[in-house]
Amino acid sequence: MRWKSSAIALILTLFLFSCTTTTNQKPSAESDIITEQILPKSAAKRVVALSSLSADIISHLDPNKLVGITGSSLFKNDSRFKDIPRVSEGQNAPNLEKIVSLKPDLVIGAAGFSDVPLQKLKQLKIPTLSTKINSWKSLEELTKTLAKKIDVDPQPLLTSYKKLLPEQQNQTSSTLILVSRQPILTPNKNSWAGDLMSKFGAKNIAAELQGNSPIGGYVTLSAEKVLEANPEVLIVVNAEPRLLDSLKKEPFWQKLRATKNNRVYVFDYYGLVNPGSIDAIEKTCQELKKIL
Repeated sequence: MRWKSSAIALILTLFLFSCTTTTNQKPSAESDIITEQILPKSAAKRVVALSSLSADIISHLDPNKLVGITGSSLFKNDSRFKDIPRVSEGQNAPNLEKIVSLKPDLVIGAAGFSDVPLQKLKQLKIPTLSTKINSWKSLEELTKTLAKKIDVDPQPLLTSYKKLLPEQQNQTSSTLILVSRQPILTPNKNSWAGDLMSKFGAKNIAAELQGNSPIGGYVTLSAEKVLEANPEVLIVVNAEPRLLDSLKKEPFWQKLRATKNNRVYVFDYYGLVNPGSIDAIEKTCQELKKIL
């Protein structure tokens, strides 16, 4: 039953991460990716970040402004965050008393993950921002917004983002991303993963697909649909333990072009499904450049 527990946890994580994404339009302005609740009247000097990506962005913009972060495996061996207090660990809810004790003038959270603590902090008149990232454009807009809130220049960081993308977006092989087995989940164009694939010119087979999945930006596929699509490239995300091994047991697996031509690749959950951090995004982009 372990795989069922993993699948349920994955689905819940994906749902929380993407529950505020839109399915009929792309983010085009700050209002599309930022839900402003209470904002500081002047530049923030003490920032608590309840998402790993926001913490990383603030650290790159001005590390001296970051006074509290969420516990994340992404920062476990990162010396930049060694001495910064953790206000949460693992899947536990943020410690509100600890956040308040840090005397922040801005607390940044991720929509879906941080709704409850941000609402409570709002009641305490602490400035907050609720953010969501489902495209490269929204990453850039978030960076601009955070830079504005702490009064720094975002351009050096934005320039570094551009270097991660290919100079040309030549159409490549038909590609399918699999993030779970039961159900078989794949991202369409309205997800971070789907949008990132488009930046690399990948022909995402599921880009235009829509379905009844409760997870924004993701659709479910039957084994028959996977075989019918018959992708030239398969990307398996390691969000579930031993997902690749379990997929290999599917009757369709050995019939796929990607399998026959040895074009099956395993990618990390952070960077491709959940952007996670700038470093995770960079590693994913480097891997995509190698295979597409």
